[in-house]
Amino acid sequence: MDYCPRPDDVCFLLNAVLDAPARLQSLAPFAEVDEALQSQVLEEAARFVGEVVAPINREGDEVGCRFDKGEVISPPGFREAYQAFVDGGWPALSAATEDGGQGLPSVLEAVLYEWLSAANHGLTMAPGLLHGAYACLKHHGSDELKSRYLQKIATGEWLATMCLTEGHAGSDLGQVRTRAVPQADGSLRVSGSKIFISGGEHDLTPNIVHLVLCRLPDAPAGPKGLSLALVPKLLPDGTRNAVHCERIEEKLGLHGSPTCAMRFDDATGWLVGEAGRGLAAMFVMMNSARLHVALQGIGLLDAAWQKADAYAAERRQMRAPGAVPASRGGEPADLIAEHPAIRRILDTQRAWIDGARTLAYRSALMLDVAAHDANPKARERAQRWCSLVTPVLKAACTHQAFHGASECLQVFGGHGYVREWGIEQVVRDARVTMIYEGTNEIQAIDLLVRKVLPDGGAAMSAVLLELRDTLDASREADADVQRRLAQLRYLGTTIAMSAHANPVLPYEVADDYLRVVMLTMMAWAWARIEATEGGASAERVRAAAAFRRWVLPEFEMRLGIVKRACEGIALSHAAAEGVAR
Repeated sequence: MDYCPRPDDVCFLLNAVLDAPARLQSLAPFAEVDEALQSQVLEEAARFVGEVVAPINREGDEVGCRFDKGEVISPPGFREAYQAFVDGGWPALSAATEDGGQGLPSVLEAVLYEWLSAANHGLTMAPGLLHGAYACLKHHGSDELKSRYLQKIATGEWLATMCLTEGHAGSDLGQVRTRAVPQADGSLRVSGSKIFISGGEHDLTPNIVHLVLCRLPDAPAGPKGLSLALVPKLLPDGTRNAVHCERIEEKLGLHGSPTCAMRFDDATGWLVGEAGRGLAAMFVMMNSARLHVALQGIGLLDAAWQKADAYAAERRQMRAPGAVPASRGGEPADLIAEHPAIRRILDTQRAWIDGARTLAYRSALMLDVAAHDANPKARERAQRWCSLVTPVLKAACTHQAFHGASECLQVFGGHGYVREWGIEQVVRDARVTMIYEGTNEIQAIDLLVRKVLPDGGAAMSAVLLELRDTLDASREADADVQRRLAQLRYLGTTIAMSAHANPVLPYEVADDYLRVVMLTMMAWAWARIEATEGGASAERVRAAAAFRRWVLPEFEMRLGIVKRACEGIALSHAAAEGVAR
């Protein structure tokens, strides 16, 4: 079965749980974006995704991209679907109107890309970097570059890439060797090789705008010496630039998206932002990029759940515990959806989808608040939320996408391991999300080492207190969440104290700490869902119960792992002091 977006589920979370219409209308650019308009946009997005994008997903995986003498041929139907995407104005959903966009909130773009990823992850990789390239160029590009490229990128007429990774460096961008030599006319001559470039070459658009991390002559070693250059496939006069695709990778999944090895041979480019400030130019899009990958994870998990839920509702196997015997009028075999083991799998994944969606949509709302709220303190709070929560969402949602999709494959038994049902494609496609846009381990280290510990946990504590204040302690579920929020605040203090004795400790417990944060915030999300009128549908009631029974107990386990590590440091430190005396 093809993926089918469910706008009602999303609108419940946006409108009833998060009160998104009122929050958005308080921001000047979105004063006219009421609930009716949001619903209209989402209904049309659901129709487009379900009718145009989803039906070509399987063929895109099976046929894949073809490489022929430096050119890349997209799978059947991809060019037409992408052109329909552009014609419908979807790439420009949240871009500014003066740049050819529709000026709509980031949260609507977030939902659109979640659905697109669920329906056809391979095709969605093509426009997936447009929002980041647009933000980068809008904030750091020269007026000349913006006049030439910004609207083309905003509308999706031209696609864009981020060329960061090199074979010898991987995630260590400080080792980038690609060189950029300034020319008398103000341009650059860019030379070097990049790998793992999604959409580095394709036939979806005539031009491709490459944003290339590079090093100017005499630049210092390390990340502080990096600059960012815009290097187009076609130069302004229409001639082909010295940009070459050497091959496309043979991958575990994402066969519909070409992952390219690129070579730049004295290619013509132009500096974006200041020399030596390339990473700063990229960081303007970091929170939105991480959030979009988190949404990919949520979408892929939803796609897996839809397939497994539909299969479980029609497949009969054995007798379910407690079912009426066949001798007394019962069926000879029951639907596997009635078996407790299968019910646990399905309801647990549903719990992750709705809880993670609530947090991701809140984060998308905070992106707009950070950009447009008239109150500086509100902007500061929103930016703090985005900085701390997006790495959590990126890591936790993509982890669950892969592992949850694997659980959903289990529902099919042996049928899940063959191509007929499509669930194995979701598992394969989901795996890469744990790797790109910073591996999940890097996200955990970024959260704990770079964001929580430097201020002694003050920023994280402020975020947790904001969540606490939205809860009603007279409700049992809310009181339980408040207790967990307090435990998480204290955990940050405990790690900070232990890190003084052993600076390596935070790196060792970063993954476990991130899981504690995610589980705590998921508990908050489910408390809000259950307290909202309309949240008691049969599906949500089962998911809420599954969250408390099968997901939330991990909180104590992860909390215990981190505490035990900190206690071990304290004991070792005390022993060392005793020896010293």
